[in-house]
Amino acid sequence: MDPDLVVSDEKGNPFTVRYDEVNAMLLNEFLEEHKAVEEQGATVARQQKQIDALTTALQKVGDQLDASKRALQTVVSNP
Repeated sequence: MDPDLVVSDEKGNPFTVRYDEVNAMLLNEFLEEHKAVEEQGATVARQQKQIDALTTALQKVGDQLDASKRALQTVVSNP
């Protein structure tokens, strides 16, 4: 527990908790976590775009390679 939320007695022993401050603390923590999750979501979206672009580029290279193989086979089989 956050020591700022604990009220101590005159001997320094924990006496009570400042429950009126707990909600504000929890809300603050929630907002920080929510921001982190939103940032992670944006990162995932960016990475997915990169994956999609790389997949498309790889498919094009694969198609070009297949076309080159077919052309080479045609040349080899029809000298």
